Amino acid sequence: MLEVNDINVYYGNIHAIHGVSFNVQKGEIVTLIGANGAGKSTILKTVSGLLRSKTGNISFLDSEIGSVAPHNIVKRGLIQVPEGRRIFLRMSVQQNLEMGSYTNERGTLNERLEDVFVRFPRLKERRRQLGGTLSGGEQQMLAIGRALMSSPTLLMLDEPSMGLAPLLVEQIFDIIRELNESGVTILLVEQNARMALSIADRGYVLETGRVVATATADALLHDEAVRRAYLGG
Repeated sequence: MLEVNDINVYYGNIHAIHGVSFNVQKGEIVTLIGANGAGKSTILKTVSGLLRSKTGNISFLDSEIGSVAPHNIVKRGLIQVPEGRRIFLRMSVQQNLEMGSYTNERGTLNERLEDVFVRFPRLKERRRQLGGTLSGGEQQMLAIGRALMSSPTLLMLDEPSMGLAPLLVEQIFDIIRELNESGVTILLVEQNARMALSIADRGYVLETGRVVATATADALLHDEAVRRAYLGG
């Protein structure tokens, strides 16, 4: 479904991503794990079209998207939930959700809203509440719900557990698992490597902008070097 081949990304003179390649197959949950600064978020921004690679290519559903504008990538069904949630704080929950549907036909707006409210009943209860007044967990639900309004084929999630209490982290990961079971392919960037690998099919380990290991999630969970570096022993 998604094929990333030999991308090199720079911030000015800083070489942030070094020849990274990976793929995501239909129906999978694939996770990118690594320490802060490893390049995980930069990779997602490059796939989304917000950054450009100097080399290589990126294809989605067998079409090259490396030079496609971000809004047109969204129209193709490749959607990112950004790090830090990035909801519209002074807009209501419903307005935030409607902003996620701008690439879709207006006629299906109410149907998609109801689908999101069925998945996230708390958002329906707070549909007229300003986004900035929600709790951290509710804001993450809203960010995911806004992405679902664009009818994603592949959903990219950037640090969905950031800043959340452990109980809320479990809830968010349950939601990710349920989305995948409903047919949404997932590319997950997450610093909580243990949680990410517990729901993923495969994983890629990043260090300083390079892929240094790849295997099934279960194999990475039991890899001594990975356990020492990212799983607390």
